[in-house]
Amino acid sequence: MNIIGYDPNAFKPIKENPIILDFSEIKTGYELHKQLKEKFGLPDYYGENWDALWDCLRYLWWDGENIHVKIYAFSELNEEWREYCEVMIKIFERVHRQTPNFTYEVIS
Repeated sequence: MNIIGYDPNAFKPIKENPIILDFSEIKTGYELHKQLKEKFGLPDYYGENWDALWDCLRYLWWDGENIHVKIYAFSELNEEWREYCEVMIKIFERVHRQTPNFTYEVIS
């Protein structure tokens, strides 16, 4: 696949599968994007915003690797923080529609 601006070699290996996102330990957008970068092996140039997350994730699993994400403590977020983080859920849904081998679930 030759996509302008996409360098598959810039990504780091994913260390866990399923990928666990625990919102009980995340209090700021900076902390969230830092965890997303680490858990998904995103490149150093990851822009730490929702557009950058979409740009990175949408091509990551075209090779057929099965990746599952489990999200914990999402329901415990206050309304403003949950509203911000729901964009991430929408991105995960879009990624899943394009590459069904990427799945996610909100556990709590």
